[in-house]
Amino acid sequence: MKAVVIEEFGGPEVLQYTEVPTPTPGKHEVLIKVIKTSVNFADIKNRTGKKGKGKFPLILGLDLVGTIVETGEGVEGLVEGQRVIAFPRTGSYAEYAVANEHLTFPIPNEIGTDLAAASPIVSFLPYKLLNDIGRIAKGETVLVHSAAGGVGTTAIQIAKLLGAGTVIGTVGNINKTTVVKQAGADHVFTYEDFSEKVLHVTEGIGADVILDSMSGKVSEESMKCLAEFGRLVHFGNSSGDVGHFITKDLHNSCRSVLGFSLGNTRKKRPYLLKEAAEQVISFLAKDKLDIIIGAEFLLSNVAEAHQMIENREHTGKVLLNVMEQT
Repeated sequence: MKAVVIEEFGGPEVLQYTEVPTPTPGKHEVLIKVIKTSVNFADIKNRTGKKGKGKFPLILGLDLVGTIVETGEGVEGLVEGQRVIAFPRTGSYAEYAVANEHLTFPIPNEIGTDLAAASPIVSFLPYKLLNDIGRIAKGETVLVHSAAGGVGTTAIQIAKLLGAGTVIGTVGNINKTTVVKQAGADHVFTYEDFSEKVLHVTEGIGADVILDSMSGKVSEESMKCLAEFGRLVHFGNSSGDVGHFITKDLHNSCRSVLGFSLGNTRKKRPYLLKEAAEQVISFLAKDKLDIIIGAEFLLSNVAEAHQMIENREHTGKVLLNVMEQT
């Protein structure tokens, strides 16, 4: 099969479109013919070696939409020919991928291919962050950092669906304001003095739930506009910096700093994603979620997609078309 592999860590140039053996499903696994996949920021970290040592040759890619072509021993509830979204074990930058049955989710025909390809990471993750970790309550104010990306624009929509009263987004470039507004944000600010702006529009109360994938100074400043009893949910460090918290700022105000990793959850407690999958797939089937797609590339042109994301030139999701190669 054709796939994109890396033999060493490095820049986009290490991504090689080549021929590799087709994987075989093991016990409780399925083999999926990949139609489309997406590029996530974690793929960049995996390519550069910032998320571990890796085992070469390595196929990147965290999620996909495709069709089951083979089921392994002991698989229940999944059959050949079934259309699914999945988080594969073998990487999705390939014509075929293997996934555990607990990380493979059938989807109805109402969900289009592009929407399905764009949705797994960017919809499962914010649902978990807001509903399970952030414990959002009706009428609360939510602040979403990095709001113009795939996770950010979807988090805004899910926050509204879960009852948020006000949703605020932050962006690194003022030109990204429009896409954040289109996603449903009530206010959009750049990172410059964002805590003061959040306090202003909330009449000094602050945000009840803050979704932070930036870390560093953004995390530190977020504490300045986190409401009493508020929850700062930390799920990434795209800035590459380390943030520091003052412990006494937490207990007196009943504020919390919480962490979550979708990757670690997939590896160690995949069953925790079942409820999120059911809710997200229902939202998608009923057209309640509009996953914003910023660009699409052929799988063979994946280096261009990585470069776009690294340069932060994208808004919404970046897709890779696996089947339509030229």
